[in-house]
Amino acid sequence: MTVTLPGPTARRPGAARGCGVAGGTLPDDATRLDVPGAPTTTGEPAASGTPVGHARRAGAGLDGLTVADVDRADKLAAMRAGELGSVHSWELVTAVDGPGTRLTVFLNGCPLRCLYCHNPDTFAMKDGRPVTADELLGRVKRYLPVFRATHGGLTLSGGEVLMQPAFAARVLRGAKAMDVHTALDTSGFLGANATDAMLDDTDLVLLDVKSGDPDTYTKVTSRDLEPTLRFGRRIAERGLTGHAPEVWVRFVLVPGLTDDVENVEKVASYAASLNEIRPGTVTRVEVLPFHQMGRDKWDALGRTYELDDTPAPSAELTERVRDQFRAHGLKTY
Repeated sequence: MTVTLPGPTARRPGAARGCGVAGGTLPDDATRLDVPGAPTTTGEPAASGTPVGHARRAGAGLDGLTVADVDRADKLAAMRAGELGSVHSWELVTAVDGPGTRLTVFLNGCPLRCLYCHNPDTFAMKDGRPVTADELLGRVKRYLPVFRATHGGLTLSGGEVLMQPAFAARVLRGAKAMDVHTALDTSGFLGANATDAMLDDTDLVLLDVKSGDPDTYTKVTSRDLEPTLRFGRRIAERGLTGHAPEVWVRFVLVPGLTDDVENVEKVASYAASLNEIRPGTVTRVEVLPFHQMGRDKWDALGRTYELDDTPAPSAELTERVRDQFRAHGLKTY
């Protein structure tokens, strides 16, 4: 027995962004593709002088996806086999989460507790809804003409997508069988969960390097930095002997938290070092200005939001940080 959820009835504050990335507004060429029954959001302005572009939708929830009705024992077995995943929401958007028009699927579950996360409702896997891999792949198939016309594809995000590696691997394999461009949006903290086969089916990794300084990283995420660094190096080294995904590095710029010159320099040096291992590994860096769009979610969940008084970075600060990456020869936005 299965049940199809109705569309969401209320606007969720703040647009979903992979790994809980509290990024800035969309680039000028971004376009939101409306899905019937889904809410939209105007969001909040980014840093002064930052282009606003089109507003990013709040995500379609699970509108249009059939949610599996299974008992606990069958659910756990299906999740271990990768047949079933815990899904938060999905959206269809252009110029975000990879090239072209993307079907971005947000999975529940994350081991990090980023202070600026604007998707704290994805922290726990139990809070998602069960959706089969076949159901998601049916949605991918529906948008094949859009993907081909825009050179877009599928992005798996979260939460942390590598909390559900078997499910992610099955969905990626199915998408590649349809010749769809695939992307993983990840912090890299659970990079060891990404099998070689999964990486073979991945065209792009959106790697969220949240800090270059280990102490700052722990302050931001409550976790260690090294697993993220190790995952990026693994991708670069794979490219020396076979297929390796392209990497876009993402860095969230938070005044008073991640903006220290030395901290930024360490992230930039790391990104550049991946290109030293294999030229062309990192093809893009995105500096994402912090904003307050997720604050209401923390309040609604009864969680303390520690960045309540933190402002968005100024245009001058944002450009200083971008220039630090550019100084290392990195194409930076």
